[in-house]
Amino acid sequence: MLKGTHLIAGEWVGTDQTFANEPVSGDVDKFSVGTVELVNRACEAAEEAFWSYGYSTRAERAAFLRAIADEIDARGDAITAQGVKETGLPEARLVGERGRTTGQLKLFADHIEAGDYLDRRHDQALPDRAPLPRPDIRLMQRPVGPVAVFGASNFPLAFSTAGGDTAAALAAGCPVVVKGHSAHPGVSDLVAQAIDAAIKSCGIHPGVFSQIQGGNRAVGQAVVQHPLIKAVGFTGSLGGGRALFDLCAQRPEPIPFFGELGSVNPMFILDAALAARGGEIAAGWAGSLTMGAGQFCTNPGIAVVTKGPEAEAFTEAARAALEPIGAQVMLTGGIASAYHQGRDRVAATAGVQEVLTSTCDLRNATPYLFATSGKEWLANETLGEEVFGPLGLIVVVEDDAERMAVAKSLHGQLTCTLHMDEGDTDAARALMPVLERKAGRVLANGFPTGVEVCDAMVHGGPYPASTNFGATSVGTMSIRRFLRPVSYQNIPGSVLPDDLV
Repeated sequence: MLKGTHLIAGEWVGTDQTFANEPVSGDVDKFSVGTVELVNRACEAAEEAFWSYGYSTRAERAAFLRAIADEIDARGDAITAQGVKETGLPEARLVGERGRTTGQLKLFADHIEAGDYLDRRHDQALPDRAPLPRPDIRLMQRPVGPVAVFGASNFPLAFSTAGGDTAAALAAGCPVVVKGHSAHPGVSDLVAQAIDAAIKSCGIHPGVFSQIQGGNRAVGQAVVQHPLIKAVGFTGSLGGGRALFDLCAQRPEPIPFFGELGSVNPMFILDAALAARGGEIAAGWAGSLTMGAGQFCTNPGIAVVTKGPEAEAFTEAARAALEPIGAQVMLTGGIASAYHQGRDRVAATAGVQEVLTSTCDLRNATPYLFATSGKEWLANETLGEEVFGPLGLIVVVEDDAERMAVAKSLHGQLTCTLHMDEGDTDAARALMPVLERKAGRVLANGFPTGVEVCDAMVHGGPYPASTNFGATSVGTMSIRRFLRPVSYQNIPGSVLPDDLV
């Protein structure tokens, strides 16, 4: 059953005001509204918990992560039912996302037990070195302190209450204060119950995790500006993320803001591949573009092709593949409204032609397909702005030189894709230096939706894809966001952290 309140250091706390979720069907659920006072309580409890949790053993933290995964699975049916009700996502998608959420918790547990993430280094003393002796110096990564995490609208499990940011921070040894997303407060409530149960079963300080639901903008601002918070994890819009990023930078003690803010994820379909299998690529693109109503940060919104009959055939194949796809319910009414506005913005841009139009209203999304020239793309910077939903834009370039100009014009991306055959090797090799500079992940002959949780994954990129190009929000390397290196010079072994002895 839903608590409908906030989890603050082991206590379920209510406030005088409530807000309601927006279910696709079924009864409305009421939830307590967050306050700045609750933020203060949660942050103070997180700081208190850090003195024990930040210095716990890797084995203890790994056991805690696995316990959270088990408690989430124990509530799996209830979480799935609530997720379908609140988000409109299909049951299979939510079951898969739950598996990803628990899987990354277990992966992070295995990773910290292995210890490689500590990046331990040791320069032994050289007492006889001339002209000066060298001291004994050791280095190890240490947790930064309490971390704030903002739940994402489009991933109620994998990027929210117990998602990647929370899992990474807890793995690093950092207590977490979550600001739940109002798109799915019921799912967040149930997952917080799972974490609370894991805290109790593992005997961990209750301040290690708190979650605050709802609240106005002042609550989110209070979280990132609280002096005890030492880093922030965020997945969401460019506007909201940039506002929080600026607040973090303006603090008396600026802190890192790890924001994943979106991307158009362009695909470059090179000439040999376009000629050999343009129709196949177009059909695959349509499937990727409309998966989950296009509500993925890696949704491939742009396809770049070279002018000619092959480009015309590709455009027609994409139109034919998209046309029968019906309306899908979007996560919230606000997201649907923003999608409709983005569609209207693209359609009104000079030099853009409508290839496929449809009708959608209320909380629904249907696919749209537009086309423009490379010249018009280069002249209209707004065409490179993300439209969050199943909208595709085909950019038709004149030749290799214009394709390169389009690539160089890109802002930072989460992904860039090459569709290539053997005859495209030279063109692909020429593009690679540009694409790896523009994106955190470059892939070939596939589609970027679906982000593998593994050691080698990077889910991030140059701004505005993310606010920190050296970080990833997916994969084991994401733990490093919440660590900092500390050197220990001539410290006796009896005093050193156990992981360094």
